[in-house]
Amino acid sequence: MKRRDILNIGMVGLGKMGLNLALNLTSNGISVTGYDLNESSTALAKEKGLEIAANIHELVQSLPQPRILWVMVPAGEATKNVVEELGAELDKADMVVDGGNSFYEDSIANYRILKEKGIYFFDCGTSGGMEGALSGGNFMIGGDEAAFKQLEPVFEKIAQPGGYLYTGKIGSGHYLKMVHNGIEYGMMQAIGEGFDLLAHSPYTYQNDKVAALWNNGSVIRSWLMELAAEAFADDPRLEGIKGTMYSSGEGQWTVEEALKRKVPVPVIATSLMMRYRSLEEDTFTGKVVASLRKGFGGHEVKK
Repeated sequence: MKRRDILNIGMVGLGKMGLNLALNLTSNGISVTGYDLNESSTALAKEKGLEIAANIHELVQSLPQPRILWVMVPAGEATKNVVEELGAELDKADMVVDGGNSFYEDSIANYRILKEKGIYFFDCGTSGGMEGALSGGNFMIGGDEAAFKQLEPVFEKIAQPGGYLYTGKIGSGHYLKMVHNGIEYGMMQAIGEGFDLLAHSPYTYQNDKVAALWNNGSVIRSWLMELAAEAFADDPRLEGIKGTMYSSGEGQWTVEEALKRKVPVPVIATSLMMRYRSLEEDTFTGKVVASLRKGFGGHEVKK
Protein backbone atom coordinates (compact mmCIF):
# COMPACT_ATOMS: atom_id res chain seq x y z
CA MET A 1 0.00 0.00 0.00
CA LYS A 2 1.60 3.25 -1.16
CA ARG A 3 2.07 6.30 0.98
CA ARG A 4 -0.02 9.23 -0.13
CA ASP A 5 -0.23 12.94 0.43
CA ILE A 6 -2.75 13.69 3.16
CA LEU A 7 -4.45 17.03 2.76
CA ASN A 8 -7.74 16.62 4.65
CA ILE A 9 -8.80 15.06 7.96
CA GLY A 10 -12.09 15.05 9.84
CA MET A 11 -11.84 15.60 13.60
CA VAL A 12 -14.68 14.26 15.77
CA GLY A 13 -14.38 15.87 19.20
CA LEU A 14 -13.12 19.44 19.64
CA GLY A 15 -12.40 19.53 23.36
CA LYS A 16 -9.08 20.68 24.79
CA MET A 17 -7.10 17.86 23.12
CA GLY A 18 -9.10 17.50 19.91
CA LEU A 19 -9.03 21.21 19.15
CA ASN A 20 -5.29 21.47 19.77
CA LEU A 21 -4.63 18.46 17.55
CA ALA A 22 -6.76 20.04 14.84
CA LEU A 23 -4.74 23.26 15.10
CA ASN A 24 -1.51 21.24 14.99
CA LEU A 25 -2.70 19.55 11.80
CA THR A 26 -3.71 22.81 10.13
CA SER A 27 -0.41 24.46 11.03
CA ASN A 28 1.29 21.59 9.22
CA GLY A 29 -0.61 21.99 5.97
CA ILE A 30 -3.49 19.56 6.59
CA SER A 31 -7.00 20.93 6.23
CA VAL A 32 -9.31 19.93 9.11
CA THR A 33 -13.08 19.85 9.24
CA GLY A 34 -14.37 19.37 12.77
CA TYR A 35 -17.51 18.21 14.51
CA ASP A 36 -18.60 18.30 18.15
CA LEU A 37 -21.93 18.01 19.94
CA ASN A 38 -20.87 20.72 22.39
CA GLU A 39 -21.83 24.15 21.09
CA SER A 40 -19.18 26.03 23.09
CA SER A 41 -16.45 23.75 21.73
CA THR A 42 -17.76 24.29 18.21
CA ALA A 43 -17.87 28.06 18.70
CA LEU A 44 -14.28 28.16 19.95
CA ALA A 45 -13.13 26.01 17.02
CA LYS A 46 -14.81 28.42 14.61
CA GLU A 47 -13.04 31.34 16.30
CA LYS A 48 -9.75 29.51 15.66
CA GLY A 49 -10.61 29.28 11.96
CA LEU A 50 -11.68 25.65 11.65
CA GLU A 51 -14.34 24.48 9.25
CA ILE A 52 -17.23 22.91 11.17
CA ALA A 53 -19.69 20.27 9.99
CA ALA A 54 -23.26 20.21 11.28
CA ASN A 55 -23.27 16.43 11.80
CA ILE A 56 -21.30 13.23 11.15
CA HIS A 57 -22.89 12.71 7.74
CA GLU A 58 -21.89 16.20 6.59
CA LEU A 59 -18.40 15.71 8.00
CA VAL A 60 -17.86 12.44 6.13
CA GLN A 61 -19.23 13.83 2.88
CA SER A 62 -16.89 16.84 3.07
CA LEU A 63 -13.75 14.67 2.90
CA PRO A 64 -12.02 13.19 -0.16
CA GLN A 65 -11.68 9.41 -0.40
CA PRO A 66 -10.11 7.45 1.10
CA ARG A 67 -11.20 9.43 4.15
CA ILE A 68 -9.41 9.84 7.47
CA LEU A 69 -11.47 10.48 10.60
CA TRP A 70 -9.72 11.22 13.89
CA VAL A 71 -11.84 10.63 17.01
CA MET A 72 -11.14 12.50 20.27
CA VAL A 73 -14.14 11.84 22.50
CA PRO A 74 -14.43 10.30 25.99
CA ALA A 75 -13.49 6.63 26.25
CA GLY A 76 -16.10 3.90 26.47
CA GLU A 77 -19.67 4.30 25.29
CA ALA A 78 -19.11 7.69 23.64
CA THR A 79 -16.26 6.33 21.49
CA LYS A 80 -18.21 3.19 20.60
CA ASN A 81 -21.21 5.27 19.52
CA VAL A 82 -19.05 7.45 17.26
CA VAL A 83 -17.37 4.39 15.75
CA GLU A 84 -20.75 2.81 14.99
CA GLU A 85 -22.03 6.05 13.45
CA LEU A 86 -18.92 6.38 11.32
CA GLY A 87 -19.23 2.75 10.28
CA ALA A 88 -22.63 3.52 8.79
CA GLU A 89 -21.24 6.45 6.80
CA LEU A 90 -17.76 5.44 5.66
CA ASP A 91 -16.65 3.34 2.70
CA LYS A 92 -14.16 0.54 2.27
CA ALA A 93 -10.51 1.64 2.74
CA ASP A 94 -11.48 4.71 4.79
CA MET A 95 -9.60 5.12 8.09
CA VAL A 96 -10.61 5.87 11.67
CA VAL A 97 -8.06 6.88 14.32
CA ASP A 98 -9.13 6.72 17.97
CA GLY A 99 -6.72 9.12 19.67
CA GLY A 100 -8.48 9.09 23.05
CA ASN A 101 -7.68 7.17 26.21
CA SER A 102 -9.70 4.07 25.32
CA PHE A 103 -9.24 0.73 27.08
CA TYR A 104 -7.34 -1.55 24.72
CA GLU A 105 -9.99 -4.30 24.76
CA ASP A 106 -12.60 -1.71 23.73
CA SER A 107 -10.34 -0.74 20.84
CA ILE A 108 -10.17 -4.36 19.68
CA ALA A 109 -13.99 -4.48 19.74
CA ASN A 110 -14.26 -1.21 17.78
CA TYR A 111 -11.74 -2.51 15.25
CA ARG A 112 -13.93 -5.55 14.64
CA ILE A 113 -17.00 -3.36 14.08
CA LEU A 114 -15.25 -1.52 11.25
CA LYS A 115 -13.23 -4.43 9.86
CA GLU A 116 -16.45 -6.12 8.71
CA LYS A 117 -16.97 -3.16 6.38
CA GLY A 118 -13.37 -2.97 5.17
CA ILE A 119 -12.69 0.22 7.16
CA TYR A 120 -9.29 0.52 8.84
CA PHE A 121 -9.22 1.31 12.56
CA PHE A 122 -6.18 2.49 14.54
CA ASP A 123 -5.88 2.74 18.31
CA CYS A 124 -3.63 5.71 19.00
CA GLY A 125 -2.35 6.45 22.49
CA THR A 126 -1.76 10.20 22.70
CA SER A 127 0.64 11.77 25.19
CA GLY A 128 2.19 15.19 25.72
CA GLY A 129 -0.85 16.95 27.14
CA MET A 130 -2.45 20.01 25.59
CA GLU A 131 0.92 21.54 24.73
CA GLY A 132 2.03 18.43 22.85
CA ALA A 133 -1.27 18.17 21.01
CA LEU A 134 -0.77 21.72 19.78
CA SER A 135 2.92 21.77 18.94
CA GLY A 136 4.35 18.24 18.80
CA GLY A 137 2.83 15.26 20.51
CA ASN A 138 3.74 11.68 21.34
CA PHE A 139 1.78 8.89 19.69
CA MET A 140 1.59 5.09 20.04
CA ILE A 141 -0.33 3.56 17.14
CA GLY A 142 -1.72 0.05 16.69
CA GLY A 143 -3.53 -1.32 13.65
CA ASP A 144 -2.96 -2.68 10.16
CA GLU A 145 0.71 -2.15 9.30
CA ALA A 146 0.27 -1.73 5.55
CA ALA A 147 -2.51 0.83 6.03
CA PHE A 148 -0.41 2.65 8.63
CA LYS A 149 2.13 3.44 5.91
CA GLN A 150 -0.55 5.63 4.33
CA LEU A 151 -1.24 7.32 7.64
CA GLU A 152 2.37 7.76 8.73
CA PRO A 153 2.91 11.17 7.02
CA VAL A 154 0.38 12.64 9.46
CA PHE A 155 2.42 11.56 12.48
CA GLU A 156 5.64 12.70 10.85
CA LYS A 157 4.14 16.20 10.74
CA ILE A 158 2.46 16.50 14.13
CA ALA A 159 4.71 14.48 16.48
CA GLN A 160 7.89 15.51 18.25
CA PRO A 161 11.02 14.19 16.48
CA GLY A 162 11.06 10.53 17.42
CA GLY A 163 7.65 11.02 19.01
CA TYR A 164 5.57 8.36 17.30
CA LEU A 165 5.77 4.58 17.11
CA TYR A 166 3.84 1.96 15.17
CA THR A 167 3.32 -0.58 17.96
CA GLY A 168 1.85 -3.57 16.11
CA LYS A 169 -1.54 -5.21 15.92
CA ILE A 170 -4.76 -3.60 17.08
CA GLY A 171 -4.93 -2.82 20.79
CA SER A 172 -1.18 -2.39 21.15
CA GLY A 173 -1.30 1.40 20.95
CA HIS A 174 -3.79 1.88 23.75
CA TYR A 175 -2.18 -0.91 25.79
CA LEU A 176 1.13 0.96 25.64
CA LYS A 177 -0.59 4.23 26.59
CA MET A 178 -2.28 2.46 29.52
CA VAL A 179 1.10 1.37 30.88
CA HIS A 180 2.54 4.83 30.16
CA ASN A 181 -0.21 6.38 32.28
CA GLY A 182 0.39 3.88 35.08
CA ILE A 183 4.04 4.98 35.15
CA GLU A 184 2.86 8.60 35.12
CA TYR A 185 0.74 7.91 38.23
CA GLY A 186 3.79 6.59 40.09
CA MET A 187 6.05 9.47 39.06
CA MET A 188 3.55 12.13 40.10
CA GLN A 189 2.91 10.40 43.41
CA ALA A 190 6.64 10.34 44.19
CA ILE A 191 6.99 14.05 43.38
CA GLY A 192 3.98 14.86 45.55
CA GLU A 193 5.25 12.82 48.48
CA GLY A 194 8.70 14.39 48.28
CA PHE A 195 7.32 17.92 48.51
CA ASP A 196 4.97 16.81 51.28
CA LEU A 197 7.99 15.68 53.33
CA LEU A 198 9.74 19.01 52.64
CA ALA A 199 6.61 20.81 53.88
CA HIS A 200 6.86 18.92 57.19
CA SER A 201 10.63 19.24 57.55
CA PRO A 202 12.40 21.44 60.14
CA TYR A 203 13.60 23.68 57.29
CA THR A 204 11.98 26.39 55.21
CA TYR A 205 12.22 25.71 51.50
CA GLN A 206 10.89 27.72 48.57
CA ASN A 207 9.17 24.99 46.62
CA ASP A 208 9.40 26.71 43.24
CA LYS A 209 13.17 27.17 43.66
CA VAL A 210 13.59 23.54 44.74
CA ALA A 211 11.63 22.29 41.74
CA ALA A 212 13.62 24.57 39.41
CA LEU A 213 16.89 23.37 40.98
CA TRP A 214 15.95 19.71 40.56
CA ASN A 215 15.03 20.37 36.95
CA ASN A 216 18.49 21.67 36.08
CA GLY A 217 20.89 18.75 35.84
CA SER A 218 19.52 16.49 38.56
CA VAL A 219 18.62 12.83 38.05
CA ILE A 220 14.91 13.58 38.60
CA ARG A 221 14.63 16.44 36.11
CA SER A 222 11.49 16.15 33.97
CA TRP A 223 8.57 18.01 32.45
CA LEU A 224 6.56 17.10 35.55
CA MET A 225 9.15 18.85 37.72
CA GLU A 226 8.96 21.87 35.42
CA LEU A 227 5.19 21.92 35.89
CA ALA A 228 5.70 21.68 39.65
CA ALA A 229 7.97 24.74 39.55
CA GLU A 230 5.32 26.66 37.60
CA ALA A 231 2.55 25.65 40.01
CA PHE A 232 4.60 26.65 43.07
CA ALA A 233 5.55 29.97 41.48
CA ASP A 234 1.82 30.79 41.21
CA ASP A 235 0.91 29.48 44.68
CA PRO A 236 3.90 28.57 46.91
CA ARG A 237 1.86 26.37 49.28
CA LEU A 238 -0.85 25.45 46.76
CA GLU A 239 -3.35 26.88 49.22
CA GLY A 240 -5.76 27.80 46.45
CA ILE A 241 -6.65 24.20 45.56
CA LYS A 242 -7.70 21.07 47.41
CA GLY A 243 -5.47 18.01 47.22
CA THR A 244 -8.12 15.98 45.40
CA MET A 245 -6.46 13.76 42.80
CA TYR A 246 -9.03 12.62 40.27
CA SER A 247 -8.34 9.60 38.08
CA SER A 248 -9.72 8.93 34.63
CA GLY A 249 -9.34 5.15 34.58
CA GLU A 250 -5.95 4.36 33.06
CA GLY A 251 -4.24 3.70 36.38
CA GLN A 252 -6.98 1.29 37.38
CA TRP A 253 -6.73 -0.51 34.03
CA THR A 254 -2.97 -0.82 34.48
CA VAL A 255 -3.32 -2.38 37.93
CA GLU A 256 -6.09 -4.71 36.79
CA GLU A 257 -3.98 -5.84 33.84
CA ALA A 258 -1.00 -6.42 36.14
CA LEU A 259 -3.16 -8.57 38.41
CA LYS A 260 -4.41 -10.54 35.41
CA ARG A 261 -0.85 -11.11 34.17
CA LYS A 262 0.51 -11.68 37.70
CA VAL A 263 3.05 -8.87 37.31
CA PRO A 264 3.88 -6.93 40.52
CA VAL A 265 3.39 -3.17 40.15
CA PRO A 266 3.39 -1.96 43.78
CA VAL A 267 4.32 1.67 43.05
CA ILE A 268 1.60 2.11 40.43
CA ALA A 269 -0.95 0.28 42.60
CA THR A 270 -0.16 2.43 45.63
CA SER A 271 -0.35 5.62 43.60
CA LEU A 272 -3.82 4.58 42.44
CA MET A 273 -4.88 3.90 46.04
CA MET A 274 -3.61 7.35 47.01
CA ARG A 275 -5.80 8.90 44.31
CA TYR A 276 -8.80 7.28 45.97
CA ARG A 277 -7.50 8.35 49.39
CA SER A 278 -7.36 11.97 48.24
CA LEU A 279 -11.08 11.98 47.55
CA GLU A 280 -11.72 11.64 51.29
CA GLU A 281 -9.41 14.25 52.86
CA ASP A 282 -7.14 17.06 51.69
CA THR A 283 -3.39 16.28 51.53
CA PHE A 284 -0.39 18.25 50.36
CA THR A 285 0.64 15.31 48.16
CA GLY A 286 -2.76 15.59 46.54
CA LYS A 287 -2.30 19.31 45.97
CA VAL A 288 0.98 18.69 44.12
CA VAL A 289 -0.40 15.91 41.91
CA ALA A 290 -3.59 17.87 41.21
CA SER A 291 -1.53 20.88 40.10
CA LEU A 292 0.64 18.69 37.85
CA ARG A 293 -2.44 17.15 36.18
CA LYS A 294 -3.82 20.64 35.60
CA GLY A 295 -0.47 21.75 34.17
CA PHE A 296 -0.05 19.06 31.51
CA GLY A 297 -3.62 18.11 30.72
CA GLY A 298 -5.83 20.97 31.81
CA HIS A 299 -7.57 18.63 34.22
CA GLU A 300 -9.99 20.09 36.75
CA VAL A 301 -8.78 21.07 40.20
CA LYS A 302 -10.97 21.54 43.26
CA LYS A 303 -10.60 25.01 44.77
